[in-house]
Amino acid sequence: MAQHGIEEHSHGLVPLQTRSERPRSTTIGDFAEISNRQEIWRYLPLDQLNGLADEVMAEVVEQEISSQLAQGVTATWVNTTEDFVGSAGLPEDRISAISWTNASKTLLIDVPANTEISDPSFLTARLANSDAKALHVFVHVGANAKATIVLDHVGLGVLAENVEILLDQGAKLDFVTIQDWAKGSSHVSTQFARLGRDSFLKHVVVSLGGDLVRITPSVALDSPGAEIQMFGVYLADSGNYFEHRPYVDHIAANCISNVAYKGALQGAGAHTVWVGDVLIRQTAIGTNSYELNRNLLLTDGARADSVPNLEIETGKIEGAGHASASGRFDDEQLFYLMARGIGDSEAKKLVVRGFLNEVVQKIGIAEVEQRLIKTIEQELEKVGA
Repeated sequence: MAQHGIEEHSHGLVPLQTRSERPRSTTIGDFAEISNRQEIWRYLPLDQLNGLADEVMAEVVEQEISSQLAQGVTATWVNTTEDFVGSAGLPEDRISAISWTNASKTLLIDVPANTEISDPSFLTARLANSDAKALHVFVHVGANAKATIVLDHVGLGVLAENVEILLDQGAKLDFVTIQDWAKGSSHVSTQFARLGRDSFLKHVVVSLGGDLVRITPSVALDSPGAEIQMFGVYLADSGNYFEHRPYVDHIAANCISNVAYKGALQGAGAHTVWVGDVLIRQTAIGTNSYELNRNLLLTDGARADSVPNLEIETGKIEGAGHASASGRFDDEQLFYLMARGIGDSEAKKLVVRGFLNEVVQKIGIAEVEQRLIKTIEQELEKVGA
């Protein structure tokens, strides 16, 4: 796959001013060695990458990916050199380029045009050791088709991953990615989405386990009438580092984006980072966009960094805004519950459940929602939040 944007966006040591200026390439050497001096790696605990920054890593084998596909959805391993691979997006950072290079096979998930599939399809990446591995997944939804796909990550693993999502005209997809890793795991996932005219994508990120989890979903709205709804929910304990960097690039007219991530943190050393970028270009007249991040700090020693960025190049839009807040419990909510005979510990748990369940319920898959609610309950019980 040819590189894009390296020469015209080469700024030497001058920092890039906007997200859109970042170089895009599948060549590892086009990206500098990873350093906390670079904004995109500013917060990352580099000592927890566990080989994900090395140029050579193992490839995920077919046996490590299981699938439960709804009727009509197909899964096929193809060569990563196929022409369509890269059509949803190209790497903007070194780890993504390393993963792209090392994953010689791509798992193609295809939903045929003009099919409406009500049952969800499940893909599970189940790793069993701490060897650094690479995975590439490509999801294609044909014109006027509708589907739901869940990508689940479990076990003990060190994984660098690229996920591409391509929606044709009028397509609708609910896509859920779950990070429920065991302690000792590290996961860096770059996710690209490109939406066709009048298509719709609901993209949900759930991060519950793993020492280091970094998810960077980006979407290009370059066809009129496209809509993206991006939701995220995370619960970080002591020893968890979760980083989410959603990016929406409004290019075409009359597109809609809504981004809402909510997280809770408990335990000394729990650290989350959310950096939300929205770019509204001059061509994106009629845009309607909003991004939100809220964090609930349950104990002392937890840290939440939240950075919303909104860049607008045209005044001909329907609306755009952003909000970010991190804080402790709402005293009024606690008082209301405790005044009705609910103890302090249980009252706090109820507040957290309600805070996170607001996003969990956006998933729309009962069995997944129930599993996540159960996991959240178990996590809250550990420290008696």
